[in-house]
Amino acid sequence: MKMDESKGFRAEGHEPATNEPHYAFPRGGMPERDADPAGTAVFHAAYAVLPANTQRDIVTSLLPGWLGHRVWILARPMTGFAETFAQYAVELSPGGGSAAPEPDAQAQAALFVAKGVVRLTIGSETHDLRPGSFAYLPAGAPWQIWNTSEEVAGFHWIRKTYVPAEGVSAPEPMVCHETDVAANGMPGAENCWATQRFFDPLDLGYDFHVNIVTFRPGGRIPFAETHVMEHGIYVLQGTARYLLNQDWVEVGPGDFLWLRAFCPQACIATGDGAFRYLLYKDVNRHPSLGLTT
Repeated sequence: MKMDESKGFRAEGHEPATNEPHYAFPRGGMPERDADPAGTAVFHAAYAVLPANTQRDIVTSLLPGWLGHRVWILARPMTGFAETFAQYAVELSPGGGSAAPEPDAQAQAALFVAKGVVRLTIGSETHDLRPGSFAYLPAGAPWQIWNTSEEVAGFHWIRKTYVPAEGVSAPEPMVCHETDVAANGMPGAENCWATQRFFDPLDLGYDFHVNIVTFRPGGRIPFAETHVMEHGIYVLQGTARYLLNQDWVEVGPGDFLWLRAFCPQACIATGDGAFRYLLYKDVNRHPSLGLTT
């Protein structure tokens, strides 16, 4: 295995990151009437797990100003839990979308396309996004999104109120594809654990990061990370054992993990292929002290 700056994370016997993999997305539908309702969904004080098999038709929402759509709201700010972000999985039927998707002028967005093709317009610029495409939309930016194809499309949408910082310029809109983003090996684990960072980690204009994290079989986080960042983790492909607080859980494609600040976490990839997930975390700002003026 090695790192190739032009082509990303590579491993002998496995496809490189430049080959577009399948990206998990809620499948909807409903289980059989006689299915066993027992499962692995949990909501604890420190974390929640929403397995893929809980993301069914009955838990979808509709949004004002949208057409031909349905939404799985996987995370939302909750006092005493994770408070900085909301995370959606949005499904668009052919012709579906919105000319005014964001109702909050202070909200910024990150989009990641999982299936189908969508047309994103930011101001006067139009982009056709395919699976693996990523977009950043600053607070207040005029944008719209439509499914102009004949197939159902799906994308992940992360929303966060922008926190300005004195002397720091707010970021500009950005569109790319994950294959354009180099995979950086983690020190000491370069051959089995890498991160593709959609935002420059040294740019303090960003007050959150979205990354794709990849573990090769047997790769692991070798200690229980304990930090101030909240996490939304959507498993794009592969399987792993994931430590959440004091519990090890088995996770796979389409599972969503929602972590409160300081929840200990670790990971051990399982299976024969890569384990990959889309990661949200809040960064680069002082913690609010809860004071008002």
